Amino acid sequence: MELLTIWIVTTLSLLVISRIGLFGVDIEDFGTALVVAVVLGLLNAVLGPILRFLSFPLLILTFGLFSVFINAAVFWLTANLVSGFELRRGCFSALVGPIALAALNSFIMAILP
Repeated sequence: MELLTIWIVTTLSLLVISRIGLFGVDIEDFGTALVVAVVLGLLNAVLGPILRFLSFPLLILTFGLFSVFINAAVFWLTANLVSGFELRRGCFSALVGPIALAALNSFIMAILP
């Protein structure tokens, strides 16, 4: 049940971020947002730990700030894999989009019982 809640919250957060327009993230519709949430979750679960392991020295040198770039790479890869999901502003959208998504997800999850 918790996985379904996280999936729906991430989907809604992606839709809100895309509707704001400030971040340069475009999602066509709710169905595309559902697919993006699944693909983003799978890539974060599979590819994220591999990238963090390979970039461990950089993570140590930057006190963990390099993880922002790892999240941006996973977000960018998701945009390339899912049709209907675009990053209009390129690197800016790839860097700021995951930060906004994490903030909005945290806010919504804090509200839910």
